[in-house]
Amino acid sequence: MWKQNFTALQTIIRREWIRIIRIWVQTLIPPVITMALYFLIFGELVGRQIGKIGEFSYIEFIVPGLIMMSVITNSYNNVVSSFFSSKFQKNIEELLVSPTSPYTIVIGYTFGGVVRGIFVGILVTFTSLFFTNLRFHNPFVILFTVLMTSILFSLGGFFNALFAKKFDDVTIIPTFILTPLTYLGGVFYSVKNLPGFWQTVSYCNPILYMVNLFRYGFIGVTDVNLYFSFGFIILLSALLFYINVRLMKIGYGIRN
Repeated sequence: MWKQNFTALQTIIRREWIRIIRIWVQTLIPPVITMALYFLIFGELVGRQIGKIGEFSYIEFIVPGLIMMSVITNSYNNVVSSFFSSKFQKNIEELLVSPTSPYTIVIGYTFGGVVRGIFVGILVTFTSLFFTNLRFHNPFVILFTVLMTSILFSLGGFFNALFAKKFDDVTIIPTFILTPLTYLGGVFYSVKNLPGFWQTVSYCNPILYMVNLFRYGFIGVTDVNLYFSFGFIILLSALLFYINVRLMKIGYGIRN
């Protein structure tokens, strides 16, 4: 049985990789162009007016958050669009009638989101070098954060795709929940500069912890507790994985 599931896992991952590469003009280029505009407008033009945040220039401060933003959105979007397309085109039925376990299906699609998220993150990182010099304070934190964040939001995209019944449902969460949380997650500012009430509100935003962890990996500055952030990301990822597997086992959203 494990050989069958391993073969199925390889097949899903290979299909996701081919999908990403085949339409690379849609999957890889747009986020790089978007982030380049952020670097130019916010980092260079707006940053000159703001000056420094602590001992760092404004663009040095926001680059890690912008890289993390690209990882989050692309990991999420890859899985939600891919898995929902499989549902819509009835391709998922081929997996359901096979001996492939729900664990394998969830891991396979999640891995596809992770590949795209990290790939885009690498491209955006290289693009940022045209605008500033990057520092690497703690490479372990950088690698851990980008990997776990891409896993978390890939699982989130899978969860969204399970509940989606039409194409409009695929865009509701990214548009009305994910995007606002990302912009309010400390990408462009330090939460310590906010008034007390808004600091409390910001600390309820899970993306704040991922952005600050990633920023710490680059410049050694964070507004949150590192150990709490590590545990929070791991716990949330494990919870989402468990929920997705349970929903797959009962056939929620994929069986009539």
